Amino acid sequence: MKLQDGFVGWPELFAAKYRSEGCWNGGTLYAYLRDSQARFPDTTAIVDDTVRLSYTELLKLVDRLAQRLYEKGFRPQDTVVIQLPNCWELVVFLFACLRLGVVPVMALPGHRAFEIGYFINHVEAKGLAIPDTLRSFDHLGMGIELKGRCPTLSTLFVLNSGQSELDSEATDLDQLILAGDDIVDRQKLTIDLGPSSNEIALFLLSGGTTGVPKLIPRTHDDYGYNFRISSQRCRFSANTVYGTFLPASHNFPLACPGILGTLHLGGTVVMGLSPEPSYALSLIEKEGITVTAVVPAIAQKWLEHFSSNPKYDLSSLQVLQVGGARMAPELAFKVGPVLGCKLQQVFGMAEGLLNYTDLDDPEETICETQGRPMSPFDEIRIVDEQGAEVPEGEMGQLLTRGPYTLRGYYRAPEHNQKAFTDDGWYRTGDVVRRDSSGSLVVLGRTKDLINRAGEKISAEEIENLLYRISNVEHAAVVSLPDAQKGELVCAVIVLKDKSKSITLDSLRSEFDRFEIAGYKYPERLELVDELPLTNVGKIDKAKLKSDLLSSSN
Repeated sequence: MKLQDGFVGWPELFAAKYRSEGCWNGGTLYAYLRDSQARFPDTTAIVDDTVRLSYTELLKLVDRLAQRLYEKGFRPQDTVVIQLPNCWELVVFLFACLRLGVVPVMALPGHRAFEIGYFINHVEAKGLAIPDTLRSFDHLGMGIELKGRCPTLSTLFVLNSGQSELDSEATDLDQLILAGDDIVDRQKLTIDLGPSSNEIALFLLSGGTTGVPKLIPRTHDDYGYNFRISSQRCRFSANTVYGTFLPASHNFPLACPGILGTLHLGGTVVMGLSPEPSYALSLIEKEGITVTAVVPAIAQKWLEHFSSNPKYDLSSLQVLQVGGARMAPELAFKVGPVLGCKLQQVFGMAEGLLNYTDLDDPEETICETQGRPMSPFDEIRIVDEQGAEVPEGEMGQLLTRGPYTLRGYYRAPEHNQKAFTDDGWYRTGDVVRRDSSGSLVVLGRTKDLINRAGEKISAEEIENLLYRISNVEHAAVVSLPDAQKGELVCAVIVLKDKSKSITLDSLRSEFDRFEIAGYKYPERLELVDELPLTNVGKIDKAKLKSDLLSSSN
């Protein structure tokens, strides 16, 4: 099957409008980097610990790796899964793929064989880029195992720390990028290769409401618009020094405006290994970071750490972007006084729509709302359960469409029937209200989704795994509030044999064999004699959650 066969594009009437209005300018994501190199050849583009790459050096490595990928048999519309930590090699590998028209799936470091195998099979990926080990997990071993059972996977690109013996069929990514001469056959690459702007550039991952994440196809046209307009709203410039502390494969740090928005304008991207407070605040001071993006749980840790350790010089930090989940107003009001920078709330989704508070908004708007749509071409509807628009100020389900919001998940026709209206409105699953200024206030989710520190977890997926444990009779998974993470995963279980009890530790040990991301593991366990049911025989999660909260008080 050809890659584009699973892609749901915009109707021509809308596509023509977006082109004529200049939303889609025909540029590819690689072309933005090439143009920046022409304007800022000697400016530092990427900082990664001791590695500092100018725009000229970065483009040279990208072009050279693109040719190496071509020599290894990769062609336009081939696919790869990228699962790399925040590092300069991730940026080079991503742009090399974009240069060739090879389409990456942007997986996260926490994903395991369950998710990675699904991505590989779903897009029929030829390549997988992974670290050898990361945080004590053997990614190389996982990759070798997947290579044995995924028929299309032919090449493992391994970021080798030098601590492991690479499999004979694995390719050392650093050697592939750095070894050999600098000769690049630019004419051949230009004539033979390169995508069209309306083709899929990369796949992002949905938060998912059932099962593994859905794949979100982003074209060069729409994703370019995504970070161009984001950069304008966030006032990025050639003087921006952007700190990447969230996993760089997330839409938020990648293009809101993130890495791509910074490089588009000639700024500098600093790759951070971790959002851990002492490390992150030290790096902000060391590199003069001017803006960075975090989720509320991380913002809270930074505020607490800096309040008790005000030893860091954060004078360079101008803006702290917070998104991924709603930030509690009482926490939001602390950002300016404690960290000495502006707060910018970001409410968006990898599927498209982005909302920002403006830097000049009143403090109440910045701290109590999640911003306004960034584009004049964003269309918004807030509707009730019957699909009728609610009165101004009333809460309802958020629907949207626009020049950078998808028209369908990739190869998911049945899900698309539920997620989109017949006339192309995307049902975001968010419950919001709009205040008199046009700002949105996020009130929750319409679906059974757990938002743990910005990571979206499907309760149904975890329930399905619980039922694979032999002594589980019935199971339900609900979210419970948590001061640090926003929400945590609570598993409520009825045992078959109550003489053989189970603890949270033993439950989490069972989850080790499922090879799923660690953030999906249950963090609280409740054993009950029975689960409450609705009058139609379904598990009554509202009552279950209410009972759990009452028992905690």
